[in-house]
Amino acid sequence: QVTCVEVVETYVERIREVNPLINAVVKDRFEEALQEAQQVDQLLAEGPGDEYLEEKFPLLGVPVTVKEAFSLHGMPNTSGLVNRRNVIATSDATVVSRLKQAGAIPLGVTNCSELCMWYESSNRIYGRSNNPYDLQRIVGGSSGGEGSVLAAACSVIGVGSDIGGSIRMPAFFNGVFGHKPTTGVVPNDGQFPNARGVRTSFLCTGPMCRYAEDLEPMLRVMAGPGVNRLKLNEKVSLEKIKFYCMDHDGGSVFVSPVDKEILQAQKEVVEHLQGELGVQVQHVVIHKMKYSFQIWSAMMSSKDSDGEEAQLFTDLLGDHGKPVWPLWELMKWLVGMSSHTFPAIALGLTEKLMKLNPGGNAKLVSMGKSLQEEMEALLGPDGVLLYPSHPTIAPKHHSPLCMPFNFAYTAIFNVLGLPVTQCPLGLGREGLPLGIQLVAASHNDHLTLAVARYLEKAFGGWVLPGQV
Repeated sequence: QVTCVEVVETYVERIREVNPLINAVVKDRFEEALQEAQQVDQLLAEGPGDEYLEEKFPLLGVPVTVKEAFSLHGMPNTSGLVNRRNVIATSDATVVSRLKQAGAIPLGVTNCSELCMWYESSNRIYGRSNNPYDLQRIVGGSSGGEGSVLAAACSVIGVGSDIGGSIRMPAFFNGVFGHKPTTGVVPNDGQFPNARGVRTSFLCTGPMCRYAEDLEPMLRVMAGPGVNRLKLNEKVSLEKIKFYCMDHDGGSVFVSPVDKEILQAQKEVVEHLQGELGVQVQHVVIHKMKYSFQIWSAMMSSKDSDGEEAQLFTDLLGDHGKPVWPLWELMKWLVGMSSHTFPAIALGLTEKLMKLNPGGNAKLVSMGKSLQEEMEALLGPDGVLLYPSHPTIAPKHHSPLCMPFNFAYTAIFNVLGLPVTQCPLGLGREGLPLGIQLVAASHNDHLTLAVARYLEKAFGGWVLPGQV
């Protein structure tokens, strides 16, 4: 009904209209995108047949945006680090290349937090991104520009990465869908910083989008040959899923209590599943979840099986130059002289403190391993856990500094390696998105994706900002 050029032009126009408010797209490639759209229209006019095209180019002509931490040829690849401000990608990250080969058309790259290690997307190169539902609120991080751009209807699908919730927090705060796949299936190559040592088992690259049905085709393309491990071809009978529900982490001292509104939304999901599908949703209490933040921190800084130390964040901040001294940077920051953001400096300091307690860390790592076994046993081949995405709805700018460990609600699933789909549940009282995490055992991504599609129909999914 419409040409690819018309589609791309419409999205380009939309970005030009709203990006000055949300600051989500940090560098565009509109001219190249329009040329690629013309090539798509030409291909369609030559008519090699729809079936052939669908098989060879499943995402033909679909506009996509990419988190700036991934290389996209000709685009900056700084991850918000000032001393990388002149780095331009000369190749494509593996997932970007696969999406392009499937026919997708990149419109540009989107903002992230400095070095992708904080849940407010703000840095000293591009500044701060804003939530389209309320510009005074955060977009989450580190794939925050991606969450914002999708929510504002500036892109169809987006590429994110997640080592502590960096796909799911932005998807939650911006009311879109995001999927953290089972670890080790979708390649992480071509992003900066990339994981090394033990962290390679925690970092996940995954799809973000406005509509639940787009997660699966995008995941298939991104996973490439590894996709068979995710059982996406298996039919899912929702009535046969064993549903479990946990309202909160058990009251960690490091994390805010869960907002009443988020608890209420989760309760409505439970009631809906029981009423409409006739399933029993079993409430569970998993005691170790109370230590989510400590387990994640200890596992992130542990050695891998070859005894390789985890890469120090302070080395990453220096990016092959001199390592950064966090205390010195803090002094400079206080007088406005540091080129780093406060959260990055604080993380550098925390890392130094973590090193002071190797015995405590080892205990937490083994607690993490036993929690993983407990979760896998509970969920089995047909279980899905409902769990809050975050203790609060999208906070105001800067307020994450007062509650720095709230990302534990998402982070725990990175070190457990489980697949998680973040699913929006409409808007709350203040017109801000609500949502829920859907968790399954390893390689059962098909279950959480199927439940997300069902909940989208039941609760309305993504809502255009400014509708209220």
